[in-house]
Formats: sequence, C-alpha cells, structure tokens
Amino acid sequence: MASFGELLRSADFWKHASIPFVAAVVGWATNWVAVKLTFLPLEYRGIRPILGWQGIIPSKAGKMAAIFAESTMFRLGTLGEIFRHMDPGAMAVHITGVVDRRLEGYTDEIMFWRGKSALWRTVPAGVRERVYTRVRAELPERVDALMHVIGDDVEELVDFKHMLVTELEGDKALLNRLFLESGEAEFKFIIRSGLYFGFLFGLIQLTVWVFYKEWWVLPVFGLIVGFVTNWIAINLIFRPLNPTRVGPWTVQGLFLQRQSQVAAVWCRLVTREIVTIRQIIHAMLTGPRSEKTREVIRRHIRPLVDEAVDAMGVLRPAAELAVGEEGLDEIRDSVGEKAVEVSAEPFNHWPFNEERAEILEELLRERMVALPSVEFQDLLRPCFQEDEWKLILTGAVLGFLAGLAQLIFVFGGFGG
Repeated sequence: MASFGELLRSADFWKHASIPFVAAVVGWATNWVAVKLTFLPLEYRGIRPILGWQGIIPSKAGKMAAIFAESTMFRLGTLGEIFRHMDPGAMAVHITGVVDRRLEGYTDEIMFWRGKSALWRTVPAGVRERVYTRVRAELPERVDALMHVIGDDVEELVDFKHMLVTELEGDKALLNRLFLESGEAEFKFIIRSGLYFGFLFGLIQLTVWVFYKEWWVLPVFGLIVGFVTNWIAINLIFRPLNPTRVGPWTVQGLFLQRQSQVAAVWCRLVTREIVTIRQIIHAMLTGPRSEKTREVIRRHIRPLVDEAVDAMGVLRPAAELAVGEEGLDEIRDSVGEKAVEVSAEPFNHWPFNEERAEILEELLRERMVALPSVEFQDLLRPCFQEDEWKLILTGAVLGFLAGLAQLIFVFGGFGG
C-alpha cells in the first residue's frame, strides 16, 4: 500500500482530487452565467433569429412590465388610492405657490397676445394690480377644486397599466433594477450556492469515477451539475412558501424570509422612479386619455377670466365693449390652454416629488409587508419563470462541456 507521501506525489491522485473542485467551479460559473443572461444584454446581440441573445427580462420587457402592474402594483392599491394618499390638497397648495410667482407674467401674456385687444395696454397700473390681486385670491380655490376633481376621477384620466408598461418597456435598465435591487441577496446566493452544491455533486462524481471509469461519466455529471445547481438554488429561494418545521429548524424560502427588507428596497425604488407624482401628471397630460384631463383643467380655470374682468370695476363695460363676447371667449380659451401648458411645471420640483414619494412609500411598504407569501413571491418569481428552461439548458450545456474538457485535458481523453 502506498504511503501518504507517495499518494500526494501521485499525478493520478491529483487528477482524481480535482474532480469535486472542477465541479464546484462549474456550478459557480453556470449559475453566474444564468444570472447574467437573465438581465444582459439590454438589447439583442447577434444574428437573428438563430445566433444571439438578449437578457430574458429585457427581451420580455412589455410582458414583465404588465406582470409588475397586475401582480404587484394593483395588489398594493388602485391609482385612485395612491393619488389621494399623496394629498390633492397639498398638491393644490404647491401648484398655487409655483404659479403665483409668475401670475402677473402669465396674465399679461394672455391679455396682450391672446386676447387680440390693445385694451390691456391702456389699463391704468392700479386697475391691473386689482386684476392681479383678484386672480391671485381666486386661484387657490380654483386649483384646489381642480385637484380634488382629478383625485376623484384619476382612474378615468390615467390608464395606470399603460403608464407603467410604457415607462418600464422604454427603460429596460430600470426594469432590470426592479428585480436586481429587490433580489440582490438572492442573486448572490444563486451564484455562491453553485460553488457549494457543485462541490457536493463533485464528491458523488468522484466516487462514481473511481469505480466506473467510462468516458461519459465526467461530461454527464458536468451536465447534471450545471442543471441541478441552478434548479436547487431557485427552489431554495422560493420554497417552502410558508415557514415549515423540519426537525428542530424552521425553514422558508430565502426571498420570503426577507419580506420586510425587500419591501423597503422595492418601495423606495418604485416611489422615486416609477410611480411618482411627476410621472402620474405626465401620463395625465400625454397618455391615451390626456384630452379628458385637458378638458377638466380648461373647465376649472376658464372662470378666472370673468373674475379678472370683474376686478376692472368701472372699466369693465368698456373692456367688454372693446373686446366683445367673442374676444372674451378667446381669452377664456387662452387661459385654459395656458393652464394646460404650465400644469406639469410644478411637478418637476424635486423636493415636492420627494415629499410625496415618502408619503407613498410608507403606504406601499405597509401593504407589501402584509402580503401573504404566495403574493409576495410574485415580486421576483417572474424573472425566473420566463424562459427558465433556457437558463437551465445553458447551464447543462456548459457543465457538459466542462466535464468533457476535464476528461480530455486531465484524464487524457476517451481512452484515459
């Protein structure tokens, strides 16, 4: 029998000892590749349709965004709830404050250029000041009423699903972040676990190889390692669905154990970059139902013209005579159009957006933490369910090739 020292000097010993370590590397590498191929590249690279790749999430951006809307956002609250929780009254105060600083300029612009009348040029400064004051006094009530009407009818003014899908489909990097940031720990586990499970399967592979040196053993075990390590890691993330006693331990899917931490990360990202007051208003003004929003704005702001004319006092009859009813209608229309034109501007104010985001984040986080496990898993599960077979097959092929390389370069080929 060979001594331990002779065994360590034996090339054959080191060849056999390499088997579990190679299996560990194969497990790690195939899982790393699987995670990368899930998200990258953002756009298709290669020669369509037979040779090339696009990350699974980016390639299914529209579908994944729809799943995000239906499986997650709709469970956390309707758009009406979300909008009202961000407080239309506070929005009205903010809008009024922004518009108030430019109110005189807006008034002059409308009266000079859109009223088709030279009358405003001849109005005494004191009368103009009364007009500014009346409009300034009336504006808060008008804007407050407008924002509460929008709050009540927001689901008729905004196609929430269309808004989310359009946004995420157009920004695949943001869609990736939705999964990567909320599941960061789980993706690291998938990669790292390939090393551990690969090594364990390698020990089994070594045992079989010692007693059964058929050429196909190494490639087939490589295939199994590449396939099984990925499959096990994914299942450990999501299974068991609920806490389950196994002997003295309580076990649950790794992702599901982190519900509170995931909710904090996910809600912060969503409320800062996906469902923000700025983006909701943008969808109102530019989305498929935008004309309804514009008409609501015009209807609520047009009466300011009559307030302005009333403020002219003794000059009112002269103003009405000089402009005529048709001219007044043109000015009313101009006020409505100007209101539509500037309505998005107050929502570009970063501190206000952050303030509303914090309020919404608290609501969504509370509701997400309260979700049952079967619904909570839908945050991350879809990114594995889409074309999962491609990732597993890729891991199996890479494992097979690694086993084949080990057979040829370590054990001397098919006759080794």
